[in-house]
Amino acid sequence: MIAPFDLSGKTALVTGANTGIGQAIAVALSQAGADLAVVGRSAPTETLALIEANGRKAVNISADLSSIAPVARVVEEANSALGRIDILVNNAGIIRRNDAVDFTEEDWDAVIDTNLKTLFFLSQAVAKDMIARGSGKIINIASMLTFQGGIRVPSYTASKSGVGGLTKAMANEWAAKGINVNAIAPGYIETNNTAALQADGNRNRQIVDRIPAGRWGKAEDIGGAAVFLASSAADYVNGHILAVDGGWLAR
Repeated sequence: MIAPFDLSGKTALVTGANTGIGQAIAVALSQAGADLAVVGRSAPTETLALIEANGRKAVNISADLSSIAPVARVVEEANSALGRIDILVNNAGIIRRNDAVDFTEEDWDAVIDTNLKTLFFLSQAVAKDMIARGSGKIINIASMLTFQGGIRVPSYTASKSGVGGLTKAMANEWAAKGINVNAIAPGYIETNNTAALQADGNRNRQIVDRIPAGRWGKAEDIGGAAVFLASSAADYVNGHILAVDGGWLAR
């Protein structure tokens, strides 16, 4: 293979790319040569600018992915703007915290709907075109809680465990049709969502002490993994959950 990580001529749809991991993935894909459509509730102004600074096309699609209502429109707008979707990254997600004994149905449904239901039906909608072409890459964002139980996040744990299972199930059906479905499970990453943990001296120390790499991950660490899974270098990788965790799960 020549330049196996080159994504020139490819197009990608990334959800939840306003900041953090989603932004880093979108930027990394653009650095590898892909044009991008990014989906979210708020305008990803900085992300669009960073993609365009890499000389790639950047399109914003405004949508609230807490339900599947906008799925068909999102796919239609992305196809209209980019011509097709070669790469789908399901990054959008939410978390709600409470003791399991006190967890509400509202918080349960909100997390499951966003993190699992919309992820599946957006993948389904994009996969129909990919199957017709005989090629495509779908990358789901899983979690350490795909493998572990966590504390005070029952719906998030259930959703991310579901993401792991769905990744394998979709790979089983679609690998022979030319679609690679895989997932990335980030460890502790320095983002706005983990700012409180980073600021808690005791908890921060406990976390770093358990990570063999001895540091928190950076969002860019996830971007590199996404480029690999989106590229021809991963053409024979199917149904895999790639932990990018500094060795957390190996501990």
